Amino acid sequence: MKKDTEIKKEETDFQRMWKVLTKNPFGVAGMVILIIMYLMTLFAQFISPYNFTDLHSKYTYLPPTPIHWIDSEGHFHIIPFVYGIKEERNPVTYAMEYVVDKQEIYPIHLFVQGESYSFLGLFKTNVHLFGINRDAHGMLALFGTDQYGRDLFSRTIVGGQVSMTVGLLGIAISFAIGIVIGSLSGFIGGTFDLIIQRLIEVLMSFPTLPLWLALSMIIPPSWPSTWVYFGIVTVLSVLGWTGLARVIRGMTLSIKEKDFISAAKLAGQTKLKIIIHHILPNIMSYVIVVATLSIPGMILAESAMSFLGLGIKEPMTSWGLLLSSAESLESIELHPWFLIPGIFIIVAVLSFVFVGDALRDAFDPYQYERK
Repeated sequence: MKKDTEIKKEETDFQRMWKVLTKNPFGVAGMVILIIMYLMTLFAQFISPYNFTDLHSKYTYLPPTPIHWIDSEGHFHIIPFVYGIKEERNPVTYAMEYVVDKQEIYPIHLFVQGESYSFLGLFKTNVHLFGINRDAHGMLALFGTDQYGRDLFSRTIVGGQVSMTVGLLGIAISFAIGIVIGSLSGFIGGTFDLIIQRLIEVLMSFPTLPLWLALSMIIPPSWPSTWVYFGIVTVLSVLGWTGLARVIRGMTLSIKEKDFISAAKLAGQTKLKIIIHHILPNIMSYVIVVATLSIPGMILAESAMSFLGLGIKEPMTSWGLLLSSAESLESIELHPWFLIPGIFIIVAVLSFVFVGDALRDAFDPYQYERK
């Protein structure tokens, strides 16, 4: 009977936390946006109308192509379309410019055939979610193209696979290190605690940018793209565990003085069992909230490294690497669509912050007393 009551109480606590979480409109909006963004990155190559590495030399620096439902003669089309594109010389500046050819109409179809790719790494296919005729005299460039004629929309969606996952993987590794070292340092104490804290202080004293530069230089340029990705994750993880370890140490020092820890010691439980069964469960709610709030920092760190040329390199792509094309005011003035990947960074970071704030309120142990 007691066991049923405990189960019911746990269910009630979860329901209360979920109720608080869903009452936060910004938190709910953040969760919905993150789910959409992760689904987009998961099926990025299927959603992308072009392969993110394909060069379209005829359409370099092409501005975003608008989608139309009504043609130049005022006729409504059930299927949206884009116009053809041709180059003409400007009579004033004598520069070649892209001009919309309203005589050419190319409908946007679903599940079209295009460049082949590996779907989720399971099988080869050439079906894309949407696109136009491959023989069209134009492009469906929703975000425009870069200096090589590569579709920026496709590169942005595929780049999210790096930028959105580097935070999750980096936080998983750095938090695993921080939790283990922090809890052991606080529980064991003595000389071990002294050594660990001095090591943390040394690591935290290094300036971030030179340390990024030093660690990124360890990654050989001849490595495959996948190895480079995991190398960047390792660099960020090595730098990201120190702050959490110090907080976990402080929480462990407080918890180990509690009566239930003393009872566990008297019962003959080992230090490892006490940490796993008694200390870690009492700090996990804090860890979950801090992890959610720390992921944006990882995303921004990867973006900064790639923007500075210290992170992801071609042929891979990430939002930070794509932003490096907009590093000058002249480039932004001439090609403002190069800033679009930065919008994705801002939206992802804000979404994680909103979700983290909502989780913090949901895990607050005093919320029900205040109510």
